[in-house]
Parts: sequence; C-alpha cells; structure tokens
Amino acid sequence: MNQSSVYIITNKNNTVLYTGVTSDLLKRIYEHKTKLYKESFSARYNCNKLVFYTNFDSIFEAIEFEKKMKAGSRAKKIRLIKSANSEWKDLAESWFFEI
Repeated sequence: MNQSSVYIITNKNNTVLYTGVTSDLLKRIYEHKTKLYKESFSARYNCNKLVFYTNFDSIFEAIEFEKKMKAGSRAKKIRLIKSANSEWKDLAESWFFEI
C-alpha cells in the first residue's frame, strides 16, 4: 500500500472534511486515528474516518490531484465521496486491530 494517495477523512458525524496527500496511506491514517499530532486540524476536529482515497503512481500526480480537490467546493468533495462510498463507511475500519 506504499503508493502515493490522496484521501479525505471526516469526523463521526461527517460534518468536517480534511483532504490530504501521502506516500504511505496506512501509516498516515494510523497517525490520524491515534491523533499523533495533537494540535493538527484533524485532531482538533476529530477527523479520523477515512471516507475516500485514490492512489497514484507518482507523488507529483497525487499532489496535483490534491490541489484540485482543495481548490474545489465542499459539494464537489461530497459528490466524490458519495460516488465511491455512498454510505460514508470508514474504509480503514478493518486495517487496524485496536486503536
């Protein structure tokens, strides 16, 4: 799973969206779920539910896609999430045993 990825995480009520890019999705989602960076946006707003991700062969492609997503509206992000994950399930729910 060490491809470059763009992802969206949210809180339990799906009210806050955080978009990120990483070269190690498993590690990065673990960091969000455990609030490794206590002062970060995702920790402050309890964003730890992975609702969307897409992989790229190159980190440069991933960064370009992330920039487009961040420049887009919230409505566009919601449409993207619903097209891939209509129930807003935590796509990383089974990745970790206990957190």
